[in-house]
Amino acid sequence: MEKFLNLPVEKQNIIIDAALKTFAVHGYKKTSISDIASSAGISKAMVFHYFGTKKELYLYLINMCVDSISTEIVEKFDESMIDLFDRIAYTSKLKMNLMKKHPYVSSFIQSAYFENDDEVKEELKTIFSKGYGRTIGKKMAFEGADFSKFKDDVDPNLVMNMIDWISEGYMSKMASVGESDLDELYKVFEECLRLFRKNFYK
Repeated sequence: MEKFLNLPVEKQNIIIDAALKTFAVHGYKKTSISDIASSAGISKAMVFHYFGTKKELYLYLINMCVDSISTEIVEKFDESMIDLFDRIAYTSKLKMNLMKKHPYVSSFIQSAYFENDDEVKEELKTIFSKGYGRTIGKKMAFEGADFSKFKDDVDPNLVMNMIDWISEGYMSKMASVGESDLDELYKVFEECLRLFRKNFYK
């Protein structure tokens, strides 16, 4: 790892993003070091030189994503905000800022959450048991929110499920667009939240 960390940050990010994308698309078992090397524009031997094994690379990426989520989302979240839609918008903005650095963090974490390969499943179980799975954004947005603003005939749980499904699609879409399109995509998401607020609040 020391050899990899001594690389220029730009070169590190190219390799990281190539690995995140490849693992996210193909899963752990079907991803080969050759696939990652080809995507990163380096030789297979260099990937082994930097990380040793596929498993070490995969676990490095998991821990990197967990650390990034902690510093870029969890620690920056404003818990004093109680309006549900404000919380969702703010959480999504934090996620978007993280994805500007590494576009495939969200899709990689989501794929890792369902990864069941014997070679890595126990390590993943330990990591996700600490609360950094695919549901972290949902917990942050919903826990502590004020649901008294909803109309009496509106079931907040149903609304939360709808928002969760939209958010999942939104995050997947973010991974497929360029950085210049992220802000525009976020504006569309904000419009959706405004529509929910208008129709479901008293």
